[in-house]
Amino acid sequence: MIPPAQPLLYLASASPRRRVLLTQIGVPFEAVVVEVDETRHGGEVAEDYVIRLARAKSRAARTLMRGSPLPVLAADTVVVVGERVLGKPRDRSEALAMLERLSDRSHEVLTAVALIGRGERMALSRSWVSFGPIDATRAQAYWCTDEPADKAGAYGIQGLGALFVRRLEGSYSGVMGLPLYETAELLAGEGIDPLLFPACR
Repeated sequence: MIPPAQPLLYLASASPRRRVLLTQIGVPFEAVVVEVDETRHGGEVAEDYVIRLARAKSRAARTLMRGSPLPVLAADTVVVVGERVLGKPRDRSEALAMLERLSDRSHEVLTAVALIGRGERMALSRSWVSFGPIDATRAQAYWCTDEPADKAGAYGIQGLGALFVRRLEGSYSGVMGLPLYETAELLAGEGIDPLLFPACR
């Protein structure tokens, strides 16, 4: 039996999607759950907000794991409709309101990635998603799947939420919560290249 690979970094996230995506590119990691205040500052634009939260998560995890030489990776995602920033819905009512707002229009998805290793580096992914119309019956049915509850904008593009998506411009993995292109670029700065892991090395 092949022993499990030793982790090369800490992933500061409780998100199953981010864990799946990091596993997809073959990077062994250890997940660390941290708590940060996600209150948006007054007048804070969406880009600054998502970058601040990703940085706060990575710094909190770095503090928690102090003494370890492994780098720390963190990310945060928000959905932006016009001037409105949508995070995770607090309840059914808020989720249904978010889906109504997203119905039959386009929105922007911002995912910031922070990596603390030899230094502190950031990357930002921007994607645009267009939804078809979502009537109240379908929105309610979608809420009953439990999928929207813990996702920015109250939908998951990797699940049943894909049924609403008419068009995507940008990063599919970024909309999921961890843009792999930008993440790989940050990891390369720490000497971590997933393409060098296979046996042909």
